[in-house]
Amino acid sequence: MIAALQNQILGLLDQHRTMSLATLRPDGWPQATTVGFAHDGLTLYFLCGPASQKACNLAHDDRVSLTIDHDTSQVMEINGLSMAAHAQRVVDRAEAQKALQLLMQRYPEQHSPPVPMPDPGNVAIFRVKPEVISVLDYSKGFGHTDSVTC
Repeated sequence: MIAALQNQILGLLDQHRTMSLATLRPDGWPQATTVGFAHDGLTLYFLCGPASQKACNLAHDDRVSLTIDHDTSQVMEINGLSMAAHAQRVVDRAEAQKALQLLMQRYPEQHSPPVPMPDPGNVAIFRVKPEVISVLDYSKGFGHTDSVTC
């Protein structure tokens, strides 16, 4: 991956804390939801309820699509990320603790008033590994996208 493009991707990941995540329901219909995320390099983490629709969908099919961006009043200022990825449930307790720490660091506002860190046994934590990342940057032209395969 070109260093400048990787830096742009990591910069966008650092700037944002939510993503739109699309999973596949067992009947084939996609389901999109917004979730908070943290990242360690290009690996993203999010959590949800163990019995949530997302968790059930991912148990059936680990393929996801996601977008990370922000609202803008000018079309030509659109920039963000789109990814095709696989989301797998984190079962290693050490990795789960690491993911929870990363998530808590992304939301420092949660410390006032204090919000207790979830117990890894009470939530479903997912690791998202991108296969294809598209960097959208309309300042380079309407619909401009640079794509990389991971």
